Amino acid sequence: MNLHEKTIAVLGLGESGRAAAQLLLEKGARVIIRDIQLNDRIERLAARLRPLGAQVEIQERAFTPCRLDLGVLSPGIDPKVPLVAQLRRDRVPVIGEIELAWRFSPCPVIAITGTNGKSTTTELVAAVLTAGGKRTEACGNIGKPFSDVVRESEDLDAITLEASSFQLEAIETFAPRIAVFLNFAPDHLDRYSGMDEYFAAKLRIFENQAADDFAVVNAALDLPPLRARTTTIHAYGREADYTFRGGWLCRGDERILEQSRTRLHGPHNAENQLAALAVADIYGISRSAACEALCAYQALPHRCEVVRVLDGVTWINDSKATNLHSMESALPGMEPPCVLIAGGKDKGFDYAAIRKLIARHVADAVLIGEAQSAMVAAWGQHTRCHRVSSLAEAVATARRLARPGQSVLLSPGCSSYDMFKNFEERGAVFRALVHDLT
Repeated sequence: MNLHEKTIAVLGLGESGRAAAQLLLEKGARVIIRDIQLNDRIERLAARLRPLGAQVEIQERAFTPCRLDLGVLSPGIDPKVPLVAQLRRDRVPVIGEIELAWRFSPCPVIAITGTNGKSTTTELVAAVLTAGGKRTEACGNIGKPFSDVVRESEDLDAITLEASSFQLEAIETFAPRIAVFLNFAPDHLDRYSGMDEYFAAKLRIFENQAADDFAVVNAALDLPPLRARTTTIHAYGREADYTFRGGWLCRGDERILEQSRTRLHGPHNAENQLAALAVADIYGISRSAACEALCAYQALPHRCEVVRVLDGVTWINDSKATNLHSMESALPGMEPPCVLIAGGKDKGFDYAAIRKLIARHVADAVLIGEAQSAMVAAWGQHTRCHRVSSLAEAVATARRLARPGQSVLLSPGCSSYDMFKNFEERGAVFRALVHDLT
């Protein structure tokens, strides 16, 4: 892909947009960065890029007219917004940041998608490959942009990429050597018109694979025929190539590793581990190296993270649970029934769908944010619901309600954007509030 002296617009100045702009500048392109928002983070990123030769246009009423050869879309920018629609009307090709990075990738890509578990599985795959002597780096939606890894890492054997539906929307030729599809559940209904559109975005991970590529998929998914060689995983009783039986991670009849030896627990985490084992087998990683990596892996923050035990009550931070499927994964481990802190930005979920789970595993639900009214309506006849105005009030209320032997579980089932910058900030605030309890 020759970009020398091409004029390219990068739409959205987040970390992915910044990384794409730097890659484009290094390839000799003239880069215009456009964003309709203005905040301190965008200003800092703009200040980094202007000295490199990028033209930055932020919050412009009318962007500078010019002939563009290409548009590169950051994942946080909805393809339906006017900023993108204008380029399409002008017949300017538009691709996403992972498509751009893919075109310059020096090595094969292992791409991992799904509604939940993507970040954990991306790190697990990177860990087992590294343990087996393969050079890789985890990147993408997990944190470091794909474009940065492409710019900095020419000596890798593989790139391990977390790919969200937002990133997959704008691919054209992106063809991972291994595509992993972990699970699918309602989410992002504030962006998509419905579940079919969301599922179609996820399916694009397989779109350009060839017959000699690999697909690792959950056996519960209803997928169309795939060209790639397919391996199945499942941890909830279905037949699959890799399964979770009697507490063991298995391949066929082979018992590979007892999950209790690892620091991850539960069937939802078993599916992440099984996916990593499947990738390890494709790469020929020894059982001993893969198992050592799985046993050593420490879970990411904000994912069923035990913060503290105070007066016999265990406080658990599961702020990463930004949809109901994540909450459903956490609740079955709550015995006796817990005090649940839930709520946040209402993304249109059917909260009544998990009312039986709430009835079994939640003694009290302390509810925050936009979604609290919908949650009360769905759960009010199945558990005691308490509406509060802030996370601080929620922690104080949970402290009053919880009894020794119970857990207080922050598992919001919603995104954080009505009250916090992101789920990390929400989890960090919860952690600090819990540590301040006396």
